[in-house]
Amino acid sequence: MKSKREYIIPFIGLKLGFHEYQYDISDSFFEEREYSIIHKGNVNVTLVLEKKETMLIGEFVINGAVFTDCDRCNDPIEVPVKGSYRVVFKFALEPSDDETLIVLHPDSYELDIRDNLYELITVSLPIRMVHAEGECNEEMIELLNKYTVQREESDDEDQDDWDDDDDWDDEEDDDDGEDDFDPKDPRWATLRNLN
Repeated sequence: MKSKREYIIPFIGLKLGFHEYQYDISDSFFEEREYSIIHKGNVNVTLVLEKKETMLIGEFVINGAVFTDCDRCNDPIEVPVKGSYRVVFKFALEPSDDETLIVLHPDSYELDIRDNLYELITVSLPIRMVHAEGECNEEMIELLNKYTVQREESDDEDQDDWDDDDDWDDEEDDDDGEDDFDPKDPRWATLRNLN
């Protein structure tokens, strides 16, 4: 298991300019995280950190593969992760709403990038993670098919529902700016009495 200190950069002693760091992230990195959606993996991260007077700019390049759960059958699935991200670490006292800007207290002297690495690997995951056709757990697929409500297409019922919506749209389209006068409506009588 790798030391947590490996992910801490003491930037106070760094010269202004660029500094490169390499990280080989393995299973233990993900296992120590509670409620991690990634169970294990092998990810290479290159960080080029530029130190300036009032900020640090981190360019992260991520490449590798992780294991998470299939969105369809919930069995483990290997998913490639790849991406380039820029994160700015700025010295200030006020918090920031910008996700790519992390505020560091002016007295800070080191940077712990474990959370940043985990978040960047997580956002590198595809939106939908499913096995290739035929590779999902067959028992789970059968259960899903058994308990999933299938919408049946019936010409009459579905058409009636849509027709009601169309009528509503037509009423708005027919509105020419004039009020529809109904002598039986008591509101009209009240309005006439206002004059």
